[in-house]
Amino acid sequence: MSNILIINAHEPSPFSQGKLNAALVEKARQQLSDKGHQVRVVTMQDDIIVDEQLEHFEWADRIILQSPVNWMTIPWSFKKYMDDVFTGGMGGTLCNFDGRSADEPKKNYGTGGARTNTKYMLSFTFNAPEESFNDENEYLFEGRSVDDLMFHMHANFRFFGMSALPTFACYDVMKNADIDNDFKRFAAHLDENF
Repeated sequence: MSNILIINAHEPSPFSQGKLNAALVEKARQQLSDKGHQVRVVTMQDDIIVDEQLEHFEWADRIILQSPVNWMTIPWSFKKYMDDVFTGGMGGTLCNFDGRSADEPKKNYGTGGARTNTKYMLSFTFNAPEESFNDENEYLFEGRSVDDLMFHMHANFRFFGMSALPTFACYDVMKNADIDNDFKRFAAHLDENF
């Protein structure tokens, strides 16, 4: 069984209370615990102490990031978490700086990851409909996928040597939600990957 860290990156606001992301986190926590995994949950409303968060990353061999997509990226609170916690882990907990050496200062950037036995899964909630992705005729994303849009998040985890599990997404959650089906798909996605 795995040690699984679930991070709820949602920052509640009057515009979005975060009920769907919280429900997905709870479903993952319960389903994975029921399968015998050890699970810890961190939210952006917790008192974030860098050393405690780094201990979570050392403990975990699987990470789930559950996040809404705000303006094509993660919420500001998780960016602050990354700035504080990820930077705090650069001395060896998450990575050994950026992987370059004095002998090869122009090569191997991003290869210093210390979490090479850890896998991560990105799980997102979008206002965008699923059809807006992977279709070159669609205006905004011009044929790009969710993983293309969130490449920067994949790059952050790869910087630590982690490898990706398939990404999950709920689409059109504000205007045309299909939450019951999203929950069924999410449960199946977890069963397949954990």
